[in-house]
Amino acid sequence: MSTDLQVQPAWLTALREAGKAGFTGLPTQRQEAWKYTGLNKLKALTFEPTPSPQRREGRGERVGSRYRLTFINGRYDASQSYIGDLQDGVVLGSLAELLNTQPALLESHLGKTIDIIRKPMAALNTGWIEDGLVLIVPRGVAIEDTIAVNFVASGDAPVAHPRLLVSLGDNAEAVLYERHMSGGDGGFANQVAEIALGNGASFRHYVLHIETDTAFAVETVAATVARDANYRSFALNAGGGLVRREVEVQLRQPGASAQVDGAYLVDGERHSDTTILIDHQAPHCSSRQTQKGIIDDDGRAVFQGKILVRPDAQKTDGYQLSQTLLLSPHAEIDVKPELEIHADDVKCSHGATVGRLDADALFFLRARGIPEAEARALLIQGFIGGALDEIDRPDLRETFEVVAANWLQGRANRNSEKHS
Repeated sequence: MSTDLQVQPAWLTALREAGKAGFTGLPTQRQEAWKYTGLNKLKALTFEPTPSPQRREGRGERVGSRYRLTFINGRYDASQSYIGDLQDGVVLGSLAELLNTQPALLESHLGKTIDIIRKPMAALNTGWIEDGLVLIVPRGVAIEDTIAVNFVASGDAPVAHPRLLVSLGDNAEAVLYERHMSGGDGGFANQVAEIALGNGASFRHYVLHIETDTAFAVETVAATVARDANYRSFALNAGGGLVRREVEVQLRQPGASAQVDGAYLVDGERHSDTTILIDHQAPHCSSRQTQKGIIDDDGRAVFQGKILVRPDAQKTDGYQLSQTLLLSPHAEIDVKPELEIHADDVKCSHGATVGRLDADALFFLRARGIPEAEARALLIQGFIGGALDEIDRPDLRETFEVVAANWLQGRANRNSEKHS
């Protein structure tokens, strides 16, 4: 079935127009949220989505996951996707297709979680809403299989604005795994994810970036978490010339919790930006942020993490930790941990460390006959392995470990060539 939008509902027209009106230009480094990340290289783009390659109709074969969806330049490709049998009431598929067939179903969800006034790149995405992923899970339904989604940039400098819409009813459960890849030259993906969790819902969200060094990606994630619900995410950035991931989680009712973890592996002249805001709006909520990264060559990374505790959010438990390992004298990290607390009965903490390989640990390994290069590799592998331990799905943790191992091996090969 074609996913080209055939009839545009009036509410969608209004939403897109609001997005275009709200986008007054790319954010600049004069804006606090974008102080460490510039988007000047994107100014030459028109931002109009690139047509995807000719798609084949039909259904792909099942390989691995029971649910696999593929988007080429932001548009659904049924021939490379497989959606197995769904439980009663579950909606999983292409946004464009559902806008054609069930627009009323999406009207109460789309654009309701994200604030395009404060998020300029979300406004840009909203102005070009066309396709993306929709996952709606009704009350009490648990999807045990991981939903795997591939976002692929294809062609010469493609532009895409994919949208993710996730809504879990009370006590519903789901796991989503995103993989972002690119081929060809360059490209820009500007993705928005809207996530709404009902009472007692549980959502696991895993993201992997392995684009080429000429690709640019900006993600804006907005999640709302209701009473006793849990949002847990892990993102690994091991690719892309510039990748910015901005996550805002609102803990709206008592008992809500969030864990936003991640890791970054930055080399060459790549740039990685992770910006997180956990907004505690109700009492008895908890949050955790742990970010670990390795930077080599002339790479640069940014971590901005904020815990906001509002006046009514008594008994808040908030934790934040950033650890960065610099492997080159030219590597750079900008860290901005922040606590903004407006309640008096809370437990909040943050910490940040930046350093090089532990000289004592290195000496210990070398004293036991391990060559220096191998000793360094072991320490680096142990550091990033500690970050990946936060992934609580063994199958996905193994996938992420392979990506990290490949990055480390690539670094070792380059260093070997330099000294040969």
